[in-house]
Amino acid sequence: MTNKTCLIFCNCGAGIISDDKKEELSEAFKPLGVDIYELHDLCAFSLNEKDFLHKLDNDYDKTLIAACYPRAIKNMFEQNQVQLNNYEVFNFREAGTEQITADVSTKIDEKQDETCYEIKKTGLNVPAWYPIIDKERCTLCGQCARFCVFGVYSYNKKSLKVVNPLSCKNNCPACGRTCPASAIIFPRLPENSALSGAEPGDDKKAQGNDQKANLFVLLNERNNARRNIFKQGAFQQAEEEKKRALEELKNSLKNPKRDA
Repeated sequence: MTNKTCLIFCNCGAGIISDDKKEELSEAFKPLGVDIYELHDLCAFSLNEKDFLHKLDNDYDKTLIAACYPRAIKNMFEQNQVQLNNYEVFNFREAGTEQITADVSTKIDEKQDETCYEIKKTGLNVPAWYPIIDKERCTLCGQCARFCVFGVYSYNKKSLKVVNPLSCKNNCPACGRTCPASAIIFPRLPENSALSGAEPGDDKKAQGNDQKANLFVLLNERNNARRNIFKQGAFQQAEEEKKRALEELKNSLKNPKRDA
């Protein structure tokens, strides 16, 4: 197929947008004149259905994605080795239905006379939250791996990887709150913040010919972020979240049938 565009609509299972908004988006997308694939949901597909995503990449010249923060999706694809050659993400966390529909429409080069709307589901039960590493920001300090007690990460001084994403405990973004570089992302986190994928600051945009100046800006931002962690009580909040997650784990082990 050539000169064709498809739209992936993430029917997010984490509750980051309301069911009413998801229904509004679904109805607004249908007249756009492209094939639409409603995925339940994109996080699960990036972990468990990569072949389907790669097939879309082969079948279409362009893939438009209505989901959460572009930074979150970009790094989630890279971490899970999802290869899409030509895609663009439209953030439904912050933009309204009318704005997203208009933005998507401008990226459609040619409407199709006949289109499909397919709902796709995967059997993978993705936890509410699991971490994605923004490798462009990560300094390999290892603080997240040392803070996590659930075996989610593997770490040495030259490498940090998420090796057991589904071991991450719900309601425990604690490792991300301790990251001095804002390099940990939880795409399914309800709050709209750098921790859920928003751009952390302007330091990554400061691109110039003077590398020393850029390095100074980056280090300054990281130092400020590190200080802010303690000033804002984020570390204490992280400790409390980790404690709650451990209690939930203990309770689930005591009452396995209740959590089944």
